[in-house]
Amino acid sequence: MSSATIGQRRRPDFWTWVTWAAFAGFGLFLVYPLVTLIVSGFQDPETHTWTLDNFAKFFGREYYRSALVNSLVVTLVVTFWTVVIAVPMAYFVTRFRIRFQRTMDILIIISLLSPPFIGAYAWILLFGRAGIVTRFLSDTTGFEMPSIYGFNGIAMVFVLKLFPYLYLYACGALRKMDASVGEASESLGATAWRTATKVILPVIVPTILAGSVIVFMRAIADYGTPQLIGEGYTVLPVLIYNEFVGETGGSSNFAAAISVILMVIAGVVFWVQNWLGNRRKFLMSALNPMKPKQLHGWRAVAVNAFLWIIVFVATLPQLTVVYTSFLKTKGVIFVPGFSLESYRQVLDGMMTPVINTFLFGVMAIVIIVVVGVLVAYVSVRRANILTRILDMFIMFPYVIPGAVLGITMLLTFNRPPLMLSGTVAILVIMYVVRRVPYTVRSSAAILHQINPNIEEAAVSLGARPMKSFVRVTLPAMLPGVLSGAVLSWVTVINELSSTLILYTGKTATMSVAIFTEVMRASYGTAAALSTILTITTVLSLLLFFKLSDSDDISV
Repeated sequence: MSSATIGQRRRPDFWTWVTWAAFAGFGLFLVYPLVTLIVSGFQDPETHTWTLDNFAKFFGREYYRSALVNSLVVTLVVTFWTVVIAVPMAYFVTRFRIRFQRTMDILIIISLLSPPFIGAYAWILLFGRAGIVTRFLSDTTGFEMPSIYGFNGIAMVFVLKLFPYLYLYACGALRKMDASVGEASESLGATAWRTATKVILPVIVPTILAGSVIVFMRAIADYGTPQLIGEGYTVLPVLIYNEFVGETGGSSNFAAAISVILMVIAGVVFWVQNWLGNRRKFLMSALNPMKPKQLHGWRAVAVNAFLWIIVFVATLPQLTVVYTSFLKTKGVIFVPGFSLESYRQVLDGMMTPVINTFLFGVMAIVIIVVVGVLVAYVSVRRANILTRILDMFIMFPYVIPGAVLGITMLLTFNRPPLMLSGTVAILVIMYVVRRVPYTVRSSAAILHQINPNIEEAAVSLGARPMKSFVRVTLPAMLPGVLSGAVLSWVTVINELSSTLILYTGKTATMSVAIFTEVMRASYGTAAALSTILTITTVLSLLLFFKLSDSDDISV
C-alpha cells in the first residue's frame, strides 16, 4: 500500500472538521468562561490571590444563607406541586377521552413557552395591591385579598408556568406504555386506583424524575419572577444579580462564588436524578398502546372540570396581559375605557427593543439550526469518545442558570484580545450556547429513528457522502429539527436572565423592556410589549403545527 493511499485515508473528512470546530466553539464560549467564573470565585477582589474568603463570607452571614434556604425551599415546594398537578393531568388525558383536548394541549404549550416573569407581572395586575380583582373585591364587598407577594406568589407563578414541562414528559411516557400492563392488573382484580398507583406510576417514575429536574432547574435559576413578586423573599439569582451589578453590591468575585454554589446545587440534583432514573429503568414495547376510554356521568364532569380549571388558571396571565394592553392609561395607572395609547407609546419610543428581539433572534436561530443539525449528526452517526464529550459540553446549559452564564460571558470577554461586552455578538453567542441543546436533542432523537442503511444506499449508488446527507438524511430529520428550532426560537425571544447581565441601551430586547417597564410601574406599555411577545410565540407555534402537521412539540 502506497504512502499516498495511507495519507489519503488519514485525511480528516468533513465530519471530523465539524467535531473539532464544535469542540473549539463550545470550548471558547462555554467551557473557558465557566473556568474563568470558577477561578474568579476563588480569588480576592483586591489582590486576585487564591482565597476561600468569598465562600466564607457567604456561609458566615445569615442574610446570604437565608437566600440559599429560600431558593431550596421554594424550588422543592414548586417541584412537589408540579408533580401533584401534572401527573394526574397526564394520566387523565392519556387514559380518557377529554373534550377539546387538542385545544387544551395547545394552550398548555403556549403557557409553557411564555416566560414566568410575565406570569408574575400578570398576577400583580390581577391580585396586586392595586390589582383589578383586588380593587373590585375591596370596592364591592370590602374584602381584602391576601398578599400575592413573597413566597406564596413566587411558588404559585412557578407552579402554573412550569407544570406543563412535567405534563408533556408524563404524557409522552404514558402514550408509550403498553395497554397490556394495566389490563393484566385489572384482570387480577386490582381497582383502577391501585392499577394507577402500583403499576402504571412506578413505570413512569424515571420520566417523572426527568421532568421534575427540568422544573427544579427552571425554578432555581429564574431571576425575573422573584424580583417582581418576591418583595423581600431573596433567592440566589436575585442575590447574584444584585452583587454583580446592583448599587449595593458590585463584587464580581463574590457574585462568581455564589454562582459556583448555584452550579454545584444544579449539578448535584442532575446527578441524583440520573442515578435514581438509571436504577428504575423499564423497557416497554408499546405494541398495544393505551386507548382512551369514554367517561360518563359525574366522573366525566369531574375530570374535565379538573383539567380545564387548571388550564384556564395557567393561561389567565396571557389573557390578562392582552386585555390590559387595550385599557386607557393616565400616567402609570389604568383608567376606565379602552385605548391603543399603550401601543402608540411602543411605536413612538420603544421600537428598538422590538427590532432587536427579532434581529438577534433570527441571527441566533440560523446559527442554532446549523450547529444543532451538524452536532446531532456527528453525535449519532460518528459516535466516539470525542462526540460523547462534546454532547456533555452541549448539555451544560441545561444545569447552569441564565444569569450565571451571562456573568461568565461578561467576566471572560470584557477585555482584550476578545472584547465582546456591550456588543450584539455577545448576546447572540449567549443565545446560541444557551438554546442550542433543544435543537441538538430533537435532531438527535429523530436521527436515531432514521435507518442509516438509507444513507449508505445513496452512497453505494454513487452519491457523495455530503450529498447523501443533504438530499436523503436532512429531509428526513426536518420534523425533529423544526421542533427543536421552534423551542429554541421561542425561548431566545423570551430570554431575560442572561440578557439583563449582557445588554446595553442599544441592545435591549423586548423581555428587558417589559421587565424595566414593570419595575417602573408603567403597566400599559409593559402589557403592550408582552402582548406582542405573546402573539409572536403563538404565531411561531401555529406555523410549526402547520409545517409539521403535528399538534405537539417534543420536549
